[in-house]
Amino acid sequence: MTSDKKGIALLTETFVKKGLKQIVISPGSRNAPIIISFAQNPKIKALSIVDERSAAFFALGMAQQTKQTVAIACTSGTAALNYAPAIAEAYYQKVPLLVLTADRPKELIDQGDGQTIRQKNVYANYIKKSFELPQEISNEADFNFAERIINEAINLTQYPDYGPVHINIPFDEPLYNQVEKHLFEANIFEPVIKRKSIPEEKIKEFAERWNGYEKKLLIAGMMDSNPELNQFLKKITEDESVVLLSETTSNLKGNCSCIDRVVSTIFEDEIFAFQPGLLVTFGGPVISKKIKAFIRNLPHRHKGNKPIEHWHIDPTDFQMDTYQCLTSGIPVKPITFFGQILPLVKPKKSKFNFNWIERDKRSENRHAQFLSKCEFSDLKVFETILKAIPKGSNLQMGNSTPVRYVQLFKPFQKLTYNSNRGTSGIDGTVSTAAGAAYVSKKPTTIITGDLGFFYDSNALMNNYLSENLRIIIINNSGGGIFRFIPGPGETDQLEEFFETKHNWKAEFIAKNFNIPYYSANNLNSLNTSLEKFYKLQPNNKPAILEVFTPNEKNAVTLKEYFEYLKF
Repeated sequence: MTSDKKGIALLTETFVKKGLKQIVISPGSRNAPIIISFAQNPKIKALSIVDERSAAFFALGMAQQTKQTVAIACTSGTAALNYAPAIAEAYYQKVPLLVLTADRPKELIDQGDGQTIRQKNVYANYIKKSFELPQEISNEADFNFAERIINEAINLTQYPDYGPVHINIPFDEPLYNQVEKHLFEANIFEPVIKRKSIPEEKIKEFAERWNGYEKKLLIAGMMDSNPELNQFLKKITEDESVVLLSETTSNLKGNCSCIDRVVSTIFEDEIFAFQPGLLVTFGGPVISKKIKAFIRNLPHRHKGNKPIEHWHIDPTDFQMDTYQCLTSGIPVKPITFFGQILPLVKPKKSKFNFNWIERDKRSENRHAQFLSKCEFSDLKVFETILKAIPKGSNLQMGNSTPVRYVQLFKPFQKLTYNSNRGTSGIDGTVSTAAGAAYVSKKPTTIITGDLGFFYDSNALMNNYLSENLRIIIINNSGGGIFRFIPGPGETDQLEEFFETKHNWKAEFIAKNFNIPYYSANNLNSLNTSLEKFYKLQPNNKPAILEVFTPNEKNAVTLKEYFEYLKF
């Protein structure tokens, strides 16, 4: 059985024919035709999550892991607006979501009808494209139009790069009528995929320019693990004139994988030894503010210090100028570019690689020395937790302080790293991790701050929390990041408006949802709790570990840490 509404029945059939299988639906009445068509199709796995904001982030976590388009569907009105944070994150993180919003008939909009807002193009600024299905399909022209835009919408979630696409669907009453089968066959239009590469004469030109520089700095942003790309970069960085800076979210192994630890130790009179002549960037957003400031604040090019050239490699966002010195946008995938240029590059004698690696080694030694004496604090807690995460896990890093603390530790080969760094919000990080755990089946740990957890506690209002999910809350009684960054501490509003100081605990939230709960407030209790936390839980439940740390001491410890690294 399916809905008698031809448009949604056609959408469902096309969805299945394109090999897609997952939809996350939030309950409602206006979206009844979507529920009937998708949830009753035996080839589709339909999940029901009440809170639209959490549901959308859960779907984002699913799509983030599988790279298969996941649909989300809601009723009309403000329900659609609750999708906005996850859609914005999916857009900037490049995650394939198909957003289906049920709508009222056009003639009822702005006429005082309930649950009726202007939904057409509602996500205009952070969606790849928006479509609207015909309210009725009454002739062949309507059918052909609907068939075309459905195919285009689904294709766009994957090509030329991943991202969210919106289909608004007006429904008139009655909403619950069903038919056995419609007398039509959905046609599938697959995109003609032209694999982009750089023309031979152009790659030779890039290689000639590359070979002319004695100091080449590569910076990798957020991306999925890619062993083949890793191998290309490993060979390229054997050159003394090449350095690769990476972060955990790049899932690559660079010469220097703790950027902040190194950049924070470069003094004014040392800048020349570390500044690049050629800067090459690829991947998504970079976490480190220090490297952005380092490059942006270098003296002007005509003084010979700022990078003379900056190439950014991305199939769609090739004109992104993060470091404010872009000279060439290269619209291909990084694996394509480095695969093409590798046979043409020539090693060059240089101390550039040596300078960065030696400073990285020195910073690693200082890091270890400081941690060996470090008292209980956020920094010490992260060291302890990262060592305890099971091999082969997916680590989801909450925003604000958690993702930044993780960058201070060398990445473990055993972990895959993910974080909602598209827009870097604290909203939805637990829901994203829950969706990732649901589809991946890998042990999945989310490390979040207290405000991030409380903000997204509806993530637990979910019947699909899997036994492989572990939630770690670093509870430092507020937004700890505001004690680290310059500015808030010089105002009278630090505790109430920036830090949002509180004495909340997650214990009774965990009990409300019948989730095993552990806590720690010192190193001994943390180690004891971690051992129990990562064991199989009663009734195959996920688990929550809340670690209470001293908020004022955390800020002091981190400042002392960075000072210690310098000397």
